[in-house]
Amino acid sequence: MAAIIAAGFIGFLAGQILAAVLEAIGASIARYPGGLSALSSSAAPPWWANALGLVGVWAGFAAAIVYAYRAGGLAPLVGQWRPRVSDLAFVVVGVAAQLLVDLLYDPFHFRHLNRPVHRLFHASHGASFVLLGLLTTFVAPVFEEWLFRGVLYRAVAEGTSGSRRRRVTLGVVVSAVLFGVAHGEPLQFLGLALLGALLALLVARTHRLVPSYVTHASFNATAFVAVIAQRMGH
Repeated sequence: MAAIIAAGFIGFLAGQILAAVLEAIGASIARYPGGLSALSSSAAPPWWANALGLVGVWAGFAAAIVYAYRAGGLAPLVGQWRPRVSDLAFVVVGVAAQLLVDLLYDPFHFRHLNRPVHRLFHASHGASFVLLGLLTTFVAPVFEEWLFRGVLYRAVAEGTSGSRRRRVTLGVVVSAVLFGVAHGEPLQFLGLALLGALLALLVARTHRLVPSYVTHASFNATAFVAVIAQRMGH
């Protein structure tokens, strides 16, 4: 268990480093003023920087997943990515989860709550806006579900002694906290951790990753639709 969690941490760090390298290469090719340091501090970096950053992070996640399966002794769930028609019901779960998180934050009126969305989409328009929307809605949940639920949750839940309830609870809590921390957004931590707990519980109940993926993608899609609606409102 410890080795797999450590691999997840190393994979995350490696992804961050690779993301920075790819962004630096992109800045050099595009002759971006100020280079990587300017990109890192920008409140609205260009779309290509965001896309390259995502690719770098996902590569790190993929390396951790491969390690868990090949060297960590974690066997994939049987049919974990095999879809079923009934999985469509989890679209409703994802939309409801996003609305509930919005309601949770609404009374506090945090000024910078939408900063991550602004940083991701503000400088993108047309095709680049659609591309980032597709990447964050449909591709990001694949890597995140595979790592945080398919690997880290299971490493804790299956590698801990005690009753099944205790093991599942510990796996849910640990994977949810790691999921929230990995996004690096303190204001969003609570909402992300709650989402992570829900997704881990879905894996615990269904023994597959498709339900959590559909829920996660629907959660992200709801936020993306809100961005589209906001732009249309302007």
